[in-house]
Amino acid sequence: MNAPTNIQIIHDPDGKPAFVVIPYADYLKEQPRVEGQYVPHEVVALMVDHQWTAIRSWREHLNLTQQEMASRLGISQSAYAQQENSGSLRPSSLKKIAIALGVGIEQLDF
Repeated sequence: MNAPTNIQIIHDPDGKPAFVVIPYADYLKEQPRVEGQYVPHEVVALMVDHQWTAIRSWREHLNLTQQEMASRLGISQSAYAQQENSGSLRPSSLKKIAIALGVGIEQLDF
């Protein structure tokens, strides 16, 4: 077993371990990092400020029109508008929209 030797334990006033400090590089190795997994503050702010869906907030954030999205999806603008305002979409539709926006599904489904 390779026990880390470059850690520091910080104790509370009673002498009990309270925190562990590890090198930042080691911390990063342990964290799952999947590109595209995070949602920018601007997208969340649009959702909160305007009560928009995640899909619409992403579209607006990326400065895309409904027509541009519809073209990317190969559907009509009105069909896309219905999807954009839907509270629940089929996973296959959500995946297609995520691809059209260039984001991960998890960024639309939170």
